[in-house]
Amino acid sequence: MLFLNQWRLALLFVISGMGTYYALTKRSAIQFAIERHKRLLIPLIVGMIFVVPPQVYFERLDKGQFSGSYFDFWPKEAFIGSYPEGNISWHHLWFILYLLIFSMVMLPAFLYLRKHPEAWLIRKLKAIVSKAFGFYIFIIPLFLWQLFLAPYFPQTNGLINDWYNLVNYCTFFFFGYLLISLKDSFWDAVTKNRLKFLISGIIGFPLLMCLWYVIGDFPFKGEVQALVKVFNAWSWILTLIGYAAIYLNKPSKIVAYGNEAVYPFYILHQTIIIALGYYLKYVDIGFFPKFSIMVIGTFTITWVIYEFGIRRYSIIRPLFGMKPKNKNKADI
Repeated sequence: MLFLNQWRLALLFVISGMGTYYALTKRSAIQFAIERHKRLLIPLIVGMIFVVPPQVYFERLDKGQFSGSYFDFWPKEAFIGSYPEGNISWHHLWFILYLLIFSMVMLPAFLYLRKHPEAWLIRKLKAIVSKAFGFYIFIIPLFLWQLFLAPYFPQTNGLINDWYNLVNYCTFFFFGYLLISLKDSFWDAVTKNRLKFLISGIIGFPLLMCLWYVIGDFPFKGEVQALVKVFNAWSWILTLIGYAAIYLNKPSKIVAYGNEAVYPFYILHQTIIIALGYYLKYVDIGFFPKFSIMVIGTFTITWVIYEFGIRRYSIIRPLFGMKPKNKNKADI
């Protein structure tokens, strides 16, 4: 979890920025804004009404703050007050809300770049990324956010005063759009240097763990940790994009299926995890059996709900951000 948490959400925002580039090539600004609200706001609302409440319910049961069946809790108690004191929450769906906000806030910049494909920034970045480690110029703002925002605005995912989270992930989102705007210069460079990025990540993560858990205090340790943290995260993001461009950039039924399923899976998965975790918490069967049940169970139950309860029904698909059945490419 320590390894994945350094870059998994940042990667999602980078990919979302890339998808935004392609979405804007086919839509006007107004069409894009309408489409974003359909595919982000509707699933957010549906998720807050139907997907998130079970998570709060199991938490209230576990803490002794509620007793009774789920249907005693929903809808009677589920929509009273804001979480954590109350029960209304978006929980893991903060990603969707933030993505919607970023899409609208950054739209003027994206429209400018679309209209000016040879803008100075694009031309300069094409020259920079052509060098072996040119991509690492992108970690400069990430380092500054880590240094000057993260210590003062801890991540809450609650929108209000969540400044580090907002600025940091909006930067990753913008980077995704910017990288795709470089077109062949980006793809050539990220695939050519993918092994260098992989080695950088292999070095970066253990170094970060040593700084966190092994090495004692020394002058400017905070600054060094911040630099290594963003270096490690960016290295793994570039590594995954570089290798995916080589090995996944071809027709594949599995990739096409996964591309369509990923959004509903994201919306559903945490509720399944919490439900399984609640019932497994006090079962005395050991760590690895519990872990196996959690992983296999979460995937299987989520897939069953997706495949037999969402994917096949035109009336349900938009509630989970899916396109009509004749359109299979996701671009969030």
